[in-house]
Amino acid sequence: MYWLFNSSIGRKFIMSISGIFLILFLLFHMSMNLTLLFSEEAYDMICEFLGANWYAIAGTLVLAGGMVVHFAYATILTLQNRNARGSDKYLSSNKTQTEWAAKNMYVLGLIIVLGLIIHLWNFWYKMQFAEIIHSPDAVIKGSGLVKGLFSNPCYVIVYLVWLGALWFHLTHGVWSAFQTIGLNGKTWYPRLKVISNIIATLIVIGFAIIPVYFLIIKLMSYIL
Repeated sequence: MYWLFNSSIGRKFIMSISGIFLILFLLFHMSMNLTLLFSEEAYDMICEFLGANWYAIAGTLVLAGGMVVHFAYATILTLQNRNARGSDKYLSSNKTQTEWAAKNMYVLGLIIVLGLIIHLWNFWYKMQFAEIIHSPDAVIKGSGLVKGLFSNPCYVIVYLVWLGALWFHLTHGVWSAFQTIGLNGKTWYPRLKVISNIIATLIVIGFAIIPVYFLIIKLMSYIL
């Protein structure tokens, strides 16, 4: 177990596993959001189910732990790469992997974290956290909160920029995670790149549909 925490390969492995865990959560969260397009009642039921219940709180703590581990190890590896390679802060071990996202993973990660903080403030803080502390202002029906926030063009633009950073981060991150856990070689390299792009695109489109949909409805209300 020593290599897992004290070697570069072990740290990359931990970061990859935590990253895959976070990707699975994104897919779940995206699926939950998409229910709002079909039924506000169903979405509100999910929000109530994921309120101040012990299993929802436990899940939130596990998710937060995964995020902290992923970011902490990303920071450690970035500092190691900076010391070893000078100005090249993030490079793949594969010499042909020179795309922009690969060189800027940590910066993209910082943008994602900042966007996540804004997102948590506008949703989690006003819903689950407010319910935990028994705030009279706790929002139980999340559909109204989502529709209100995504009717604001400024918030939608910030959200879409955040999703753009997420797309670039995922296209390289998913590929890198698969490589770290052992799927590599000339045969798998092009396949993993395609799979990574597909996963990243599905996640980003799935999240982007909601704000764009409600913003269009808001704008159409002004026109009509």
